[in-house]
Amino acid sequence: MEGDPAARVAAFALQLAVVLMAARIAGELAERALRQPAVVGEIVAGVIIGPYALGGVALPGLGPVFPVPDAGGPLPVSIELYALGQLAAVLLLFVAGLETDLALFLRYLGPAALVGLGGVLVPFAAGAGATVLAGAAPSWSHPTALFVGAVMTATSVGITARVLADLERMDTPEAVTVLAAAVVDDVLAIMALGLVVNISQQGRVSAGELGAVGLKAFGIWILITAVFLLGAARLERAINAFRSAGAPVALALAACFLAAWVAEAFGLAMIIGAYSAGLGLSARPLAHRLQQELQPIYRFLVPVFFVLVGMLVDVRSLGGAIEFALLITALAVATKIVGCAAPALAVGFNGLGAARIGVGMLPRGEVALIIASVGLTAGAIDHTVFGVAVVMTLVTTVLAPVVLVPLFRNPRSGRRGGAPGAVPTIRA
Repeated sequence: MEGDPAARVAAFALQLAVVLMAARIAGELAERALRQPAVVGEIVAGVIIGPYALGGVALPGLGPVFPVPDAGGPLPVSIELYALGQLAAVLLLFVAGLETDLALFLRYLGPAALVGLGGVLVPFAAGAGATVLAGAAPSWSHPTALFVGAVMTATSVGITARVLADLERMDTPEAVTVLAAAVVDDVLAIMALGLVVNISQQGRVSAGELGAVGLKAFGIWILITAVFLLGAARLERAINAFRSAGAPVALALAACFLAAWVAEAFGLAMIIGAYSAGLGLSARPLAHRLQQELQPIYRFLVPVFFVLVGMLVDVRSLGGAIEFALLITALAVATKIVGCAAPALAVGFNGLGAARIGVGMLPRGEVALIIASVGLTAGAIDHTVFGVAVVMTLVTTVLAPVVLVPLFRNPRSGRRGGAPGAVPTIRA
């Protein structure tokens, strides 16, 4: 089939059909039977139909729909399905950017930086320390300990963005803080990943090299965001100049994908570029029109991403590391919530608002899986530790929406004193 394009396309069509049906059925069950967000059902469905579960079972006369990848293969799914899932994540964050209140985002960026910093430092230290205590690494500076710490720092804002969008709470102070903090978190996670990769390869890394990685990541994000903020009016006029049906959506998506490519080309996640593009356009009249016209594509594509997240989970890789997995998972939950909620309390949020922010930063999702995969490929972690990272990722990814929904359905304000629009202040 590898050399037959028609057969490969047909196989992809079958896989996509299974993914779409599983997403819809599981999402419906989650919402109706469990009263949970559809995203929970979609992720669980991905685990069930993935190559490491039912998807890897050979069907009579057909073979497995999702074949188990060869040992050492870079992806557990076809490149076509993986690409579609990644584009879905890009679309998700582009729409999240369009729905973000730009004034609130800029207002909350400073406090969000503290939240993002706390959400990286506390989990990193806890993850590295727990790995040593569990006997999986001889010291906290060992590459295995550092990679586990790096996996703990990740935040998959796509999960939270989907829940907030479904609840129509994207423009709240807590939501904006989470989205801005996730950008900071991503930059710091890139620094952490660069640090541990260099240590695993060279045995050490200089402070100058680490600083260069961080400054580059931060500078690229600022550049992409500034280009779209400053050029939003001209881009809107250019898009509106087209009269053909569907032109605004097509051109806006082209700009979104271009921003995603630039971000990836310079070492940032594609979703950060997409979010920056949406954020730059969010204050323009075109933003509301795009939100409406993108909905059919959004409803088709985005569930594919969350099913794909579940499909990346290898339930067989746990082995005898259940206790270590439970320890790392418990620490991942506690340290991310505390590390993000404590700074939120310091900048004017009350207990409810801080809890919303802490839980909103909880899911690790595909970001953690990517970091863990890098560690596995580099030989810094073995399959057992990788399995532990997968368990932690799955639990935090599924747990976050389950807890986040009731927190945001609570009608009380998350700001201290009940002033939802007040500018948070950093205490001296």
